Amino acid sequence: MNETLHRTPLFAAHQALGAKIVPFAGYEMPVQYSTGVMAEHNWTRENAGLFDVSHMGQCFIIGRDFEKTAAAMEKIVPADILGLAPRQQRYSQILNEDGGILDDLMITRHDTNGWLYVVVNASRKKFDFERFAAHLPRDLILKIGEDLSLLALQGPKAEAVMAQLVPAISSLAFMTNGYFDIAGIRAAVSRSGYTGEDGFEISVPSSQVSALWNLLLENPLVKPIGLGARDSLRLEAGLCLYGHDIDETTSPVEAALTWSIAKRRRMEGGFFGAARVQRELASGVSRKRVGIKPVGKAPARDGTEIQNMKGEKIGTITSGGFGPTVGGPIAMGYVATAFSEPGTEIQLMVRGQAMPAHIAKLPFTPKRFKA
Repeated sequence: MNETLHRTPLFAAHQALGAKIVPFAGYEMPVQYSTGVMAEHNWTRENAGLFDVSHMGQCFIIGRDFEKTAAAMEKIVPADILGLAPRQQRYSQILNEDGGILDDLMITRHDTNGWLYVVVNASRKKFDFERFAAHLPRDLILKIGEDLSLLALQGPKAEAVMAQLVPAISSLAFMTNGYFDIAGIRAAVSRSGYTGEDGFEISVPSSQVSALWNLLLENPLVKPIGLGARDSLRLEAGLCLYGHDIDETTSPVEAALTWSIAKRRRMEGGFFGAARVQRELASGVSRKRVGIKPVGKAPARDGTEIQNMKGEKIGTITSGGFGPTVGGPIAMGYVATAFSEPGTEIQLMVRGQAMPAHIAKLPFTPKRFKA
């Protein structure tokens, strides 16, 4: 039986703009518009790209006391939630009991005391919400934002675009959140994104998302961007895609996400999977996520076998494609730790042929988040 696909409130807008629609994470989503992935990628790197990310899961975890709410969340994720200042945002992962990654997510301390605002991946949101409900204390309420939509405006000119509408938004620091009135639309705006560029994620009532989408597109600096460029942008930035670069078999340490676990949490533990994380921090891991640059022009897709120069398998590509800003093929994958140093020569089995490559330092392009 074919899966019934959902649509975001902007589906008709994507069709009107000539988007190519594909199934993604249970939704019908735009993979590209008329100018194509390459042009959309470059536009975002140079100007401001507008993404419909309304398929993502938004929810609130509601309590009366922040410390109690944060402590409950710290059992589910390894990040320092207690240390969040009001309106501060933090990246983390939901771990299982064995330390594998069930999903990655963004967590923000809400203005209202005792509240957290959480954004999870579209493909995992039903599972994530069920896990929250199962492991949060009964005195905390899980409120799913079913009536909310989400836009992402990314690129070096994103601030200029937003500041024309809301001058005060320029003061919003990276990984912080605030509430703003955008032409009569009440919006929760965070200075964050998943492209490696400066930018914003904007949560609004679904009834008003079309108005905001159209308003932003009125600015000549803004163009709509599809999933194709979103993937190449995040790959150049060395950012993980759930189900490819991270999943239930990988730990944050293997995935080079140790930076997202604060020192207190590493020492104290107290979260699902802590034993594995602490063991790997102390003793090391047998494999690591790395950047990979193939020699030549042929891209290496996910699932490609990675070999040492003797022809022995040492790992697998998890994400790969062409990097328009880099000007050539790029990839990420897991290799045996002994081969993880940048500059190490390797080979990739592409269509039965050994293709030369080397381990590269991540990210492939400098991140330009606003300090």
